[in-house]
Amino acid sequence: MSVPSLFSGSARPGKIIAVHLNYGSRAAQRGRTPAQPSYFFKPSSSIAESGDELERPAGTELLAFEGEIALVIGRPTRRVSPEDGWAAVSGVTAANDFGLYDLRSADKGSNVRSKGGDGFTPLGPAILPAGGLDPDALRVRTWLNGELVQEGTTDDLLFPFGRLIADLSQLMTLEPGDVILTGTPAGSSVTQPGDTVEVEVDAPTAPGAPSTGRLLTRIAEGSIPFGDFGSKPSVDETQRAEAWAAQPAAEVTPAGLTDELREALASLSTATLSSQLRKRGLNNVSIDGLTSTRPAAKVVGTARTLRFVPNREDLFASHGGGYNAQKRAFDAVGPGEVLVIEARGERGSGTVGDVLALRAQVNGAAGIVTDGGVRDLAVVAALDIPTYSAGPHPAVLGRKHVPWDTDVTIACGGATVQPGDVIVGDADGLLVIPPSLVAEVVADAIEQEREEEFIAEQIAAGNRVEGLFPLDAEWRERYRAWRTQQ
Repeated sequence: MSVPSLFSGSARPGKIIAVHLNYGSRAAQRGRTPAQPSYFFKPSSSIAESGDELERPAGTELLAFEGEIALVIGRPTRRVSPEDGWAAVSGVTAANDFGLYDLRSADKGSNVRSKGGDGFTPLGPAILPAGGLDPDALRVRTWLNGELVQEGTTDDLLFPFGRLIADLSQLMTLEPGDVILTGTPAGSSVTQPGDTVEVEVDAPTAPGAPSTGRLLTRIAEGSIPFGDFGSKPSVDETQRAEAWAAQPAAEVTPAGLTDELREALASLSTATLSSQLRKRGLNNVSIDGLTSTRPAAKVVGTARTLRFVPNREDLFASHGGGYNAQKRAFDAVGPGEVLVIEARGERGSGTVGDVLALRAQVNGAAGIVTDGGVRDLAVVAALDIPTYSAGPHPAVLGRKHVPWDTDVTIACGGATVQPGDVIVGDADGLLVIPPSLVAEVVADAIEQEREEEFIAEQIAAGNRVEGLFPLDAEWRERYRAWRTQQ
């Protein structure tokens, strides 16, 4: 059944209600987990069909997609219980809850303009009848220009569908045709003019694996500027960081790695960098006790993080299967990033194996760091991507760990690591560099290595260490003269 036959003209829904945060993966990405669901309205004029073009308004930069499962209410519903809420649903379809981060500050939380623009709620292309569907076994996926960027299953919902309907129906009557957008999983990010975004909802374990088909939206550049009679678009680095959440940290962190800094770090030893960090009072920035599958390879990148907690059987049952935090992390790590894993130094099971390491390599990741064990070590070691670990172990994850969350502050090898920190590794070990210090640390480390090159030349020529290492005033004058000749 196509969306236009249900949601066009006078048949448009009276209400479109959207949930703010409802997937564990998204809550982890945002760094907050709500105790109760919260909502906002979208106008029915925001509905669009599959294949429609959506303009990114002129003068804006942060139009973000959010693939979601949409519930279509099938009967008048008031004051139902969570157990009876699902019975009010006649069907589910795919939705894309587009939002314009440039207008969030103007909305002050209401989402009226940032989420309410014409075409900002594509639905379709087909509706799956709710009868026979298991609401706990649905899946939503999003593709950006053909690349899978979001995947979530309803076993990761913070608030199940029945609970949402019960909660809303305490205060308002849900009417036939009303639509509830049920939240988006991790991976939402920014679109550019010329992009295509596709969303699909399916029931992969149901007979016949019914699917809505892909809801396609083409992004175009708008040409009509905003007038002077309302709040203008405005962005800051916080909005950029939240909007670009699925992109490599180097692209969204203001103090992140430029190509020049990345190249410079690749030329510097961790020993030199450690000295510079120590001069700045940072002594606890080394990730200790790990060995690399490729000790001759240099690792430079921005951190993405994955956290395991100690295994508890009930928690592994709820968080260990499906598209869990571990799989999401390896899917999300991008070019030039280093996936850093907190395994509490517990090496009694594998925290990464050949398949996931290959996934990180294909994604262009710069390295993998875990203070736990590695399975399939021979195969992992044969890959191009360097992997630091506490050693090999054949056991599967569930023996010791539960994959818990991603892109949060973690501890690895005795060091605290935050998403966006700069990770540098070589045969001597691994360092964590705060992004705000990278430029000055690199500049001073380059100068330090020049001094050490001069000192090595003088030692090789037979000079005594005294006064030369470190340079006293006389040798420093000689060093300055040497520098002018280089």
